[in-house]
Amino acid sequence: MVIDDSAYNRVTLTRMLESDPRIRVVATAVNGEDGIKQVMKHKPDVITLDLEMPIMDGFAFLRWLMVNLPTAVIAVSSRASDRSVFKALELGALDFIAKPGGRVSPRLEEIQQDLIAKVMQVAELRMENLRKRVQEEVPHAEGGAPLPLGPRAIDLVAIGCSTGGPPALQHLFQSMPVLPVPFVVAQHMPSTFTRLFAERVNKLTDFEVKEATDGEILIPGTVYIAPGGMQSEVRRLNEGLQIRVFPASPKDLYAPSVDRLFQTAGEACGERIVAVIMTGMGDDGSEAIREIHARGGKTIAESEESAIIFGMPAEAIKTGAIDEVLPLAEIPAAIRKLCA
Repeated sequence: MVIDDSAYNRVTLTRMLESDPRIRVVATAVNGEDGIKQVMKHKPDVITLDLEMPIMDGFAFLRWLMVNLPTAVIAVSSRASDRSVFKALELGALDFIAKPGGRVSPRLEEIQQDLIAKVMQVAELRMENLRKRVQEEVPHAEGGAPLPLGPRAIDLVAIGCSTGGPPALQHLFQSMPVLPVPFVVAQHMPSTFTRLFAERVNKLTDFEVKEATDGEILIPGTVYIAPGGMQSEVRRLNEGLQIRVFPASPKDLYAPSVDRLFQTAGEACGERIVAVIMTGMGDDGSEAIREIHARGGKTIAESEESAIIFGMPAEAIKTGAIDEVLPLAEIPAAIRKLCA
């Protein structure tokens, strides 16, 4: 089902979706209020949802939907609502896609391939996990004070995730006190959105959270989000760990790549690293996690119990290189125990 107040967008999105024989658009709606009527009538598998609409916007619709008829939602955002995407993910949207060129644009068809791929992800979606996560209270870290710097066994925590990752990462950092190690995060996300996401998590947690820039020396207590559309690597210099950021190759399947970040971080840190694989589709990270484990690094994967999409954690677990398989709620304590 397609919900958008623009007739042009409704027609274009419908045509794009139905270009794939596996997808049928059963209804369209002009705003959230109309969306409620249509969803009750047609009970679609997936909804594409415009966020800015008159009468009832996408956020009010999402709140109603997740309580009354939890359904997979892909938010379709205009540039004006880029920052709001993360609020939509918090309210239960599975993923998002950005409209090129604004709210109504003849360039809308540029997103066709990405949109179809995201709709087809629903086959792997654990809707019950998504519903539970939306209803959970986010625990606050016990004591906001940073843990003291001193001799420690871990130099770096590296985290990789994809679909379902932004709310999971926010939950993770809200649930931990500031730890005396740097964090690097590869979250599959388009360029510009990684900076907006870093700014959001920075405001909502006690950690210093920023989008990584090339050549930075990693500072304990800081979270570095790998920029979307780029590749990030970690190197060890005399003055400490450094992050390098550079353009992705056209051959790269993921940018940022969890495997690329983990492989270089593992080489730089040896056994002094914690690598965490969380919710996401595909197998990014599973190759490098083997190498980290072989060097004596600590490895954690999110369990099927909480992952919104279990693909990435499942592939990592299959390697036999995961030390702990934990639901999201238990990962912060496990990281803290290893790093304190």
